[in-house]
Amino acid sequence: MKIGYVCTEKLPSPAVKGGAIQMMIDGVIPYLQEKHEVTVFSVADEELPAYEKNGQIEYIRFPRKNYRESVATELKHHQFDLIHIFNRPRNVKLYQLACPYSKIVLSLHNDMFSEKKLSYADGKDAINYAARITAVSHYIKDKILARFPEGEGKIDVVYSGVDLSSYPPVWTKEGAAIRARIRETYNVSGEKIILFAGRLSKNKGPHLLIHALEKLLIENGDVVLVIAGGKWFSDNQVNSYVRMLHELAEPLGEYIIFTKFIPPEKIPEIFLMADVFVCSSQWNEPLARVHYEAMAAGIPVITTNRGGNSEIIINGFNGIVIDDYQNPDRFAEAIDYLFSNRLEAIKYVKAGRKLVELNFTYKHVFERLEKVYMDALH
Repeated sequence: MKIGYVCTEKLPSPAVKGGAIQMMIDGVIPYLQEKHEVTVFSVADEELPAYEKNGQIEYIRFPRKNYRESVATELKHHQFDLIHIFNRPRNVKLYQLACPYSKIVLSLHNDMFSEKKLSYADGKDAINYAARITAVSHYIKDKILARFPEGEGKIDVVYSGVDLSSYPPVWTKEGAAIRARIRETYNVSGEKIILFAGRLSKNKGPHLLIHALEKLLIENGDVVLVIAGGKWFSDNQVNSYVRMLHELAEPLGEYIIFTKFIPPEKIPEIFLMADVFVCSSQWNEPLARVHYEAMAAGIPVITTNRGGNSEIIINGFNGIVIDDYQNPDRFAEAIDYLFSNRLEAIKYVKAGRKLVELNFTYKHVFERLEKVYMDALH
């Protein structure tokens, strides 16, 4: 099968600047290329050529300006059996008209069908022209159907995943060695590490973890909060929110570490250094991929009951889900509980790792996508 992958204009593919969509594409490409020819369209980047071919995978990149139109023009020169459009429902009709004989699959990794982001007419066109639609969580699927109930029957939930070979769990010899090395690098060999990993934005909630740390330090002097991430993916510039985070953190000195942007290939070792991972999201997360990463690494997970998060983190089974998500006291209590109840924490991480092994590897993602592609073609 000849397949065209059309990324958004935001980040390049492969995932040299990070990005959940780009990382998922990188994860399924090894499986796709065994059976199919794939062309990946993405935005240009100074680190990458405008065109390259790697085995069965072709990469074509265009500048951000007029990206949508450039892709549509290029599509006319190809004969794809199927075009997979990521996160841009507004482009479905345009690309279908450019390639009238190709089947269109649209995948949603955010609430892109909301009234703020998409007109009713464009939404109707996306539903009508797409052969199949995938959503990264049931939360996103439900958001689409709330506005466009006629999409029922076309939408499949395809969860994301991880490459387990990059995540030897902390209880293995390899995982323990990586953990020891990275903890030594950050000079936190003997401390209890709380990890936040993600963009530094208010809706991700890292400020709440700084307040939670203040409470934890009253009785625990060996706790360190590691805040891994930048303002926007690979962007380490300081905006007003990042400046506020540093001001909040300043009185806590060495008890908080800011790593800045972590390249995708280094993410597994950041998880392996942690004793507990906290997703403090305040917004309705579609379903943050950090949950899969923490479970794969064998790290206890605390998350908020926002968006799709609680679809894969089940309170009391493979982690803790916080309902009172704006209250730093609840985060402090959950963290302290996991530090104080190691047997319970071990139960969570074993369940989490098994869940990923059985359901959330990139091989699972590929198999689910391939089924969607077959459904789209027939």
